[in-house]
Amino acid sequence: MYIINYNKTFFLKSAAKISEINIKHGIEIAFIGYSNTGKSSAINFLTNQKKLAKCSKTPGRTQLINFFQVLQDFRIVDLPGYGYSKCPVSIKLKWENLIYNYLNKRKPLRGLIFLMDIRNPLKLHDKNIINIILKNKLPVLVLLTKCDKLTLGQQKIQFQIVYNKLKYLLNNFDIELFSSFKKVGISKLKYQLNFWYKKYYNS
Repeated sequence: MYIINYNKTFFLKSAAKISEINIKHGIEIAFIGYSNTGKSSAINFLTNQKKLAKCSKTPGRTQLINFFQVLQDFRIVDLPGYGYSKCPVSIKLKWENLIYNYLNKRKPLRGLIFLMDIRNPLKLHDKNIINIILKNKLPVLVLLTKCDKLTLGQQKIQFQIVYNKLKYLLNNFDIELFSSFKKVGISKLKYQLNFWYKKYYNS
């Protein structure tokens, strides 16, 4: 397996709309999920950098598409979190359109890290994203985040419930328990990212 040092990842640029993205080379793997699922925390955990992706106690703070360069031809992308209930409807629609346009139009996109709070997965907007995933035939790693909030027994039960539902909704996916706080799931995350990059590199 191709080994990548994610500790050297750095912030590349932000974009408020698709037309602002002028990067065409290499591949991208995007982190996507509700605004409270811990996308920024996961990226910081992956890269071993506490402040690379901006974290906040207030959900919905990521309002732009943020690009981070792992290698010259490999980027990870932090998409705006969706479903934040306390912002105006017009702003929510703007963020959702930005996400949908990115998923439908970005040719370098080769996979998704799909984050769901293990306590409340597969909500309405998650299912909308799944429809786009199926349309564009994107491979997915589902991270059931904040698993430290449940006991080990509860984790196993919830994992199986979500897996059983996803196997009828997605074609090309894997699933993993994840907690940036308790450092759970990082090996699987790195393995999947390495696999996708190697697949591109050897294509």
